[in-house]
Amino acid sequence: MSFRWRRVVFGAAVALSVCLLGFVAAAQQEPAQPMAENVFKNIQVLKGMPVDEFMDTMGMFAASLLYDCTGCHTRDILINRDAFSVATPRIQRARQMVVMVNALNRMYFNGERKVTCFTCHRASGFPEVIPDLGLQYGDGPPENPNAMTIFPQRDGEPADQIFRKYLDAVGGLDRVSKLTSYTATGTYIGFNTGGATVPIQIFAKAPDQRATIVQVFDGDAVKVFDGRNGWAAEGWRQIPLMTFTGSNVASMRFEALSAFPAEIQKAYKQWQVAAVTLGDSDVTLLQGANPGQLPVNLYFDDSGLLVRTVRWSSTPVGTIPTQTDYSDYRDVAGVKMPFHQLVTWTNGQNTIELKEIRPNVTIDPARFARPAPFKPR
Repeated sequence: MSFRWRRVVFGAAVALSVCLLGFVAAAQQEPAQPMAENVFKNIQVLKGMPVDEFMDTMGMFAASLLYDCTGCHTRDILINRDAFSVATPRIQRARQMVVMVNALNRMYFNGERKVTCFTCHRASGFPEVIPDLGLQYGDGPPENPNAMTIFPQRDGEPADQIFRKYLDAVGGLDRVSKLTSYTATGTYIGFNTGGATVPIQIFAKAPDQRATIVQVFDGDAVKVFDGRNGWAAEGWRQIPLMTFTGSNVASMRFEALSAFPAEIQKAYKQWQVAAVTLGDSDVTLLQGANPGQLPVNLYFDDSGLLVRTVRWSSTPVGTIPTQTDYSDYRDVAGVKMPFHQLVTWTNGQNTIELKEIRPNVTIDPARFARPAPFKPR
């Protein structure tokens, strides 16, 4: 990771947390799934979308241009939340760009999101318009291992065999199938902690229920997926209880079921196999898909262990990724489980270091119920 990217992401995280905290009080009386224009001021173009999708859209802008909040908004937002409604020249330009991108997709691609911010900007605030001969005649940019469009192998191991190798690597089908729940404790570092290390609790039940509690400075940050619905009650968010919508629900489900190796393969109807490189290592990529949903990518090392997953969420201006890297596998009642997880998304990174995992414990069903709205301590 380059210094520039670390600096930009950190800036985005700090500015984003400041901006979201500023809107909690204003949104107290909003319905469970308010539209963006009912929470934020001076929304002109990005109307009619739930708040979680709106914030994903901000993440798309940040990832495409490597900007933080102050890249478009005035720096007054750091001390005055009302400054977010100020239409700076860059915000006015961004509105024009959204209209342009929507028009291109509507006119030439039947409304499909084939053109996005990233299509031209490619992680630059000022997209190049002149060809770079160094790219043309040099080695060229490296291939993106996290690409959604892959080139499946015609020969090689089938998906069933790769999954069998994975299950064998983590303890075997018999032991893995007996893992039906677990609780875990450890530490968490994220943009919402300002770099501080804080406690985290995880509650998980097969096939796809998951709840996390992060003890941050202003109260417990709770995130829950009950198998069908997902919520977040966290102080950094712009409303006290976020209800996830659309592709974010499928993304949360994948996050929950990926903790149970025996559940992953049967959760998707179609699998494709490809070979990619992560850093200096060649890995096997399995991409799973269901009709009408975005796919998911799973990456396995030579030993068969899962080392990375990538999932996606849709926004009106394009699709954004979330990457989770797994390491430090340890034996838990005969099943190897990752004690280190690094989650990277368009607005920052979260690091989870587990200290203890207790398998097959009874978990109160209330842990997976809709949480109470966040209330600061």
